[in-house]
Amino acid sequence: MLLSRQAFVTPFLICVCISGIALIQFPQLQKLIDSKKSASLETLEKEIKSEKIRLNLLNKTPSFSYDNFIADLIYLNFSQYFGDDEVRDKTGYSLSPEYFEVILERDPRFLAAYRSLSISTSLYAAMPERAIALSEKGLKSLSPFVPEKSYYAWRYKGTDELLFLGNAKASQKSFATAANWASNFSDPESQLVAYTSQKTAEFLSRNPNSKYAQISTWSMVLNNQVNERTRKRAIREIEALGGKVITTPEGINKILFPPKD
Repeated sequence: MLLSRQAFVTPFLICVCISGIALIQFPQLQKLIDSKKSASLETLEKEIKSEKIRLNLLNKTPSFSYDNFIADLIYLNFSQYFGDDEVRDKTGYSLSPEYFEVILERDPRFLAAYRSLSISTSLYAAMPERAIALSEKGLKSLSPFVPEKSYYAWRYKGTDELLFLGNAKASQKSFATAANWASNFSDPESQLVAYTSQKTAEFLSRNPNSKYAQISTWSMVLNNQVNERTRKRAIREIEALGGKVITTPEGINKILFPPKD
């Protein structure tokens, strides 16, 4: 009888704890969304500080083996936060790495998170060092086979290292690792990633300060199904490096490169 009662009570308590986490998160994010039309900058900044405290609390809260659930929940919260352009134009994106601190701590194999981390934290929050540090920590839990297509996480890291830190040597190693991991698979997508990553790594090893390599990497960003703001940023960076972007009627971006340096 006692065992039966424990079998019922324990899952119930776990659900209550997880529900409590949800109750902490969703009302706060909804307040941020609803407040954008009339709230002052001071009010919004207070809300951001409160959200940061809550994220720090979540990072320390026991998961009761519900790590993936918590990671998914926080990722949904992040999507609301990141997608609220009106508020982000006022407050910036400083909370982006705080979300991924929790997400990748709970589920370092959450592959989609690495791409969002790169875009939101390196590109928008201007914190590439923080994005790369979080990626490096999470990558310790990845392997060439788990999760599927894990090689992309190395490409995101290599992109950040080259475009935002100018660290061609570190970027070359990241792309070489991506090529090595992708080469384990025979499907066309993996083989293409293996080929292009290897070529990028080889080029960086020979031309660590090349504008051509930077344009090629911004081209990866441009063609990675990014939002409109990121697309415009990539085009600006390519043009600043001497390249040109031509978009075909079919929506395909073609890059005209300057003479190789």
